[in-house]
Amino acid sequence: MAPREEILDQVRTTMSELFEIEPSRIQLETRVVEDLDLDSIDAIELAVRIEAATGRRLDPERFRDMRTVGDVVDILAGMLAGDPAEGTAEAG
Repeated sequence: MAPREEILDQVRTTMSELFEIEPSRIQLETRVVEDLDLDSIDAIELAVRIEAATGRRLDPERFRDMRTVGDVVDILAGMLAGDPAEGTAEAG
């Protein structure tokens, strides 16, 4: 499993590239909607990237629960560790 800081760096890079957000604004406690102004379409784009990175389909319940960047990191960590609670069937 990748260390949490390494996953955060990957999330920062992805969000910065996708949404043109200054990487320094992307911290574990940063709220995805309120602080970064991401909307539902942006969230879907992020979910697609997570699925592509892990090769697993993101559980819709977990997707709706993502409130902070830390939540995104936790979900990714679980998916990379193969936790079935984090991701369902393989993405394809």
